[in-house]
Amino acid sequence: MEKTLLSLGHGYSAAYLVKRLLPQGWRIAGTTRDPDRFDDFHRQGITPLLWDRDAILPWLENASHVLVSAGPTETGDPALQLLKADIEKHASRLEWVGYLSTTGVYGDAQGDWVDESAPLTPATERGRRRVRAEAAWSAIPDLPLHIFRLAGIYGPGRGPFAKVRDGTARRIIKPGQVFSRIHVEDIAQVLEASMTHPQPGTAYNLCDDDPAPPQDVILHAASLLGVDAPPETPFDEAELSPMARSFYAESKRVRNDRIKSDLGITLKYPDYRVGLAAVLAAEQAKQ
Repeated sequence: MEKTLLSLGHGYSAAYLVKRLLPQGWRIAGTTRDPDRFDDFHRQGITPLLWDRDAILPWLENASHVLVSAGPTETGDPALQLLKADIEKHASRLEWVGYLSTTGVYGDAQGDWVDESAPLTPATERGRRRVRAEAAWSAIPDLPLHIFRLAGIYGPGRGPFAKVRDGTARRIIKPGQVFSRIHVEDIAQVLEASMTHPQPGTAYNLCDDDPAPPQDVILHAASLLGVDAPPETPFDEAELSPMARSFYAESKRVRNDRIKSDLGITLKYPDYRVGLAAVLAAEQAKQ
């Protein structure tokens, strides 16, 4: 079968996977709800599809691989709401299905380490939706499902530099708070490795080797830019949106041993220092 990827909810991470697959001769289509994004999809070298069953179904019927990036809403998983019966029909024919979830499914570990065997005890509604979505996908018989639990994603165009430059970045201090993160290029290499060596039923944590307090990342970004660091703001005094505040409800260090042992991954960006330097170089190269 010709290698054909259907990317449901095609976004930032999926676009970096595309860069790895297209030179190998893959056929790729991605979905969007916004027709204004069609030109961007064409520039990526993929076929744009509107979020519509009639548009998506011919590609699903011929896909060898499916990547699901569309996040769940309060009413459930949008891809399953639109296509569940069709996915069930084609489940046993598919070679690989990847679902992009979040390390938020583990909830708060008070700064301790968690791996893929940790209980799923999300502390936020966003995390609870992900747990339900993971379960819904896992319940489909014969589906070659792989779950990827992503830490905080950063990369070119998605990093702290813009906010540090314009003065809106903040160093919010909450003692003991740590986050894990992952460079988008490392997400892409893990997904490709999983496609090459599928292990249906497996969940993988995607994060780097260095969980760190968020204020340290902002400080390093300011240092790379050669500007003064934003002042420290105690968490209790910070004015945050409900979503931003929810991120601070969880503190954990996420282990990534499985992607290394099972998939042979060597991270290109094992910590935020190496990753931010690469992001800044990439952004400067486009100027």
